[in-house]
Amino acid sequence: MTAHHPIAIIGAGLGGLTLARVLHARGIDAAVYELEASPAARTQGGMLDIHEENGQLALRAAGLHDEFRELVHPGGEAMRILDSRAVVRMDEPDDGDGGRPEVDRGRLRDLLLGSLPDGTVHWGRKVTGARPLGHGRHEVVLADGTSFSTDLLVGADGAWSKIRPLLSAATPVYSGFSFVEADLRDADARHPVSAAVVGGGMLFAIGPGKGFLAHREPDGSLHVYTALEAPEDWVSTIDFTDAEAAKTAVLSHFDGWDPSLRALLADADAPLIPRPIFALPVGHRWDRVPGVTLLGDAAHLMSPFAGEGANLAMLDGAELGEAIAAHPDDVESALVAYEGALFPRSEESAAESAANLVLAFAADSPQGLLDQFAAH
Repeated sequence: MTAHHPIAIIGAGLGGLTLARVLHARGIDAAVYELEASPAARTQGGMLDIHEENGQLALRAAGLHDEFRELVHPGGEAMRILDSRAVVRMDEPDDGDGGRPEVDRGRLRDLLLGSLPDGTVHWGRKVTGARPLGHGRHEVVLADGTSFSTDLLVGADGAWSKIRPLLSAATPVYSGFSFVEADLRDADARHPVSAAVVGGGMLFAIGPGKGFLAHREPDGSLHVYTALEAPEDWVSTIDFTDAEAAKTAVLSHFDGWDPSLRALLADADAPLIPRPIFALPVGHRWDRVPGVTLLGDAAHLMSPFAGEGANLAMLDGAELGEAIAAHPDDVESALVAYEGALFPRSEESAAESAANLVLAFAADSPQGLLDQFAAH
């Protein structure tokens, strides 16, 4: 017999888990389906700055704000901007106001997972597609050939969502930039020059069309993103299984940059992970389709240059959960209310993200970013 869930959430990222937690806190059950085999199947990325007006608001709605504060990385709000010669152009210490505290993404995800009843997340269950059954119900098909039905289907399954096609024909478009992600472990002892360059929080070492972004993590490592304006197929021209050859290929685009900045990639510990940056069209939205909606990157994938991706996903999850709880017998009214706030909010952030990507790597970089921070 095909399983049935009143509410099914596809994706156990921060947004999907926040939705499940807010529903659970209000006495509403939901099933979460996740393609990863377990919570430890892969590392969850680096640090996140969690904003008062969205991410922290979501954590308050989830009843987890106090526990979140215990995860904050002291000093992590510090920020430095350098040019290609490693000249410090701005150096802002962490003022300790807590407005945008830094936390490790993996620890935040663990907090949300730990707040849910056992069995909420169905691990290792890859979704391959979904189809409407009528009257707002949907069938979801899994890679193992099984399926389940649901009264409310929520796509929280990221950039390449399998649920989005039920609502929208939009697909992510390459931004023109690719990142190469790396780590320098035990940085103060093993990589003291790099540790000094990055400082205690976030580093932007940028120039026209390229740069290094890095932040210090609570375990003493440095998480580095090497950014480059490049064709969409650029990463496919490099063998990232050969770390040293990959470093040489990437660093060939940074001739003339200060050795202390090149070392952020040259000295990095393997593996190197290529990350082409994609985005959905600014203002992406859809007509109301009964029984299904999206949140997070599935709804509004954008570049990381507004710093809002995780924050918006969590707020999406919290607001959707609260809307469902406020309309327990009228799912469509809940979805209308949720999407009515979702669309303008995500359009504003997506536009900001797209503009900031251009600004950060413009011909006068890093001047545009310096001017922006000065104006704020």
